[in-house]
Amino acid sequence: MKSFSIRFLFVFTLLASMLRAVPGTPVAAPATAYAYALKDNWALKGSLPENALIISLQGLANTDAATLYLDYPESWEFHEFSIVKGFYQTRYGMKFTQLASLDAALDALGHFAKGYVVWDQHARTSINVAFTAAGIMRGVVVDESLIPLVEKHGLKKLADFRGQFVGQSDVQIYQWAYDRYWKDCSRDMLIWMGGRFDGVMEPGIADMGIATHAFFTDLSADPRAKEEYAMHKLLLSQMKPLSYVFGWHSYKKDSEGQWVGLTSSYGLKVIGLNTFPNLTFVSQIGFTPDFKLTNNNHVTRDTKLTAKPKLYVCLVQTDSMGLGAWNEPERGEFPYNWGLGVDGMRWMPAITQMFTQDRKPNDYFIGGQSGYMYPITTPAKYFPGLMKEMREMMAAADESVVGIMDHSLHYEPVGYFDVPKRTVDLYYANVPDAIGFINGYAAAHTYDLRNGQAFMSYDYYMDEKRSEADVVADLDELIRMNPKRPYYLLIDVREWNSIKRIKSIMDALEEKPEIVPVDTFLKLAASNKTYQTRYRTSQPGDLDEHQQ
Repeated sequence: MKSFSIRFLFVFTLLASMLRAVPGTPVAAPATAYAYALKDNWALKGSLPENALIISLQGLANTDAATLYLDYPESWEFHEFSIVKGFYQTRYGMKFTQLASLDAALDALGHFAKGYVVWDQHARTSINVAFTAAGIMRGVVVDESLIPLVEKHGLKKLADFRGQFVGQSDVQIYQWAYDRYWKDCSRDMLIWMGGRFDGVMEPGIADMGIATHAFFTDLSADPRAKEEYAMHKLLLSQMKPLSYVFGWHSYKKDSEGQWVGLTSSYGLKVIGLNTFPNLTFVSQIGFTPDFKLTNNNHVTRDTKLTAKPKLYVCLVQTDSMGLGAWNEPERGEFPYNWGLGVDGMRWMPAITQMFTQDRKPNDYFIGGQSGYMYPITTPAKYFPGLMKEMREMMAAADESVVGIMDHSLHYEPVGYFDVPKRTVDLYYANVPDAIGFINGYAAAHTYDLRNGQAFMSYDYYMDEKRSEADVVADLDELIRMNPKRPYYLLIDVREWNSIKRIKSIMDALEEKPEIVPVDTFLKLAASNKTYQTRYRTSQPGDLDEHQQ
């Protein structure tokens, strides 16, 4: 009998561990959860201490199950996610208990914490050290003003950084944290708590780092910052290849191109931004049992189309729906393409379901590499594995067009996006089943056609700050400069452009275009090649030792 009981307990424990929800492993949605509204103030001397406390508590409460959902303010960068909670309620039947105060939150969820970690208002970087320590020690993060509150709920001090880092440089502070905590931190995930700086911090992704015992930092990727750059490379070199860096670079320290380029050079993938909300919650809720992920496909890999002597326009919003125009009433009036990254299925499956179920016949989803990576700086030895992962996830998402972006060669906000032939060769060799490839962000000049797969670059970047009249004038001039028909005009639409604005611009063009979805666009481009095959010509300094 004892032997049976032991075996039963072992099996029960094994099954429980297999069914346990953890961030990044979606399971069935819980019937109930808590919710808490964050304050719309992220200043260190404003409401950041309160917001940081509840975000850290979320990371602890959501480590084993989706327990706490945070209502971010309407001004939050991922404003399109504001409807997610309502989707959970209506589609999943979830019921939320709203927590009205930090006191109520600690009363309901304080048992998930083993104590508290104190950061120093006089040393901004200390909050990143506190986030790291909180994940390892399982504590909530507080400044001095909140100590009485957490002690009221029986929490004990785990670490206190007041006065410890004042006057020290960031690299000195992170070196101390590395020496103390790195050995206990995850090698599958890093958190880059960048974005805004000085007296403000927007740590939306901090719950994920705390739940997964990640190391928090915002070290520079600019080689001119020699000490920070060296330590940055040290951290990346010790991560598992193909693992993740969540968050975003510091706008104060370096550029997106430098940061993602360096991350990619170690075979790592970026999931942005530092403002990504509720990831520990959304990553644990899978598709409903009756849902199948499908796309509005118009062609297959073997479809044959014939382009007519006319202007074809394809409009792509590469920055997905989290920052853009998805909820606008004009969506669906004409073909429009959205970058729905394949990692959405893993990290936010229910949100992917929400967007997919809400799509209209003119909405089309584009895939791409798992995570944000630059193919030029990615070591060749990691490329097949990355592409295999991408193909499998694109197939599951019913996606057949690959989006490519590499900003590693120039570091301006809108820089140089051409790629060399060796990179194009890798895509053709590793993704033979794709309908085609689209490249760039701003305009680029890399084009190819092989085996019925067109490799097209953007001809125009639609900046939301440029007036409609100027955009129309730009496009009219571009169309006149390309008189041969068919002309395939691929436009990258910056995510803050409204659908109404785009329609107004298209209606005002001198030559009336046929607006087509991107899979059709690529098939048409493959049928009549009026563009020249071109690649970036490699130059000295393009590659560093990680890319050889």
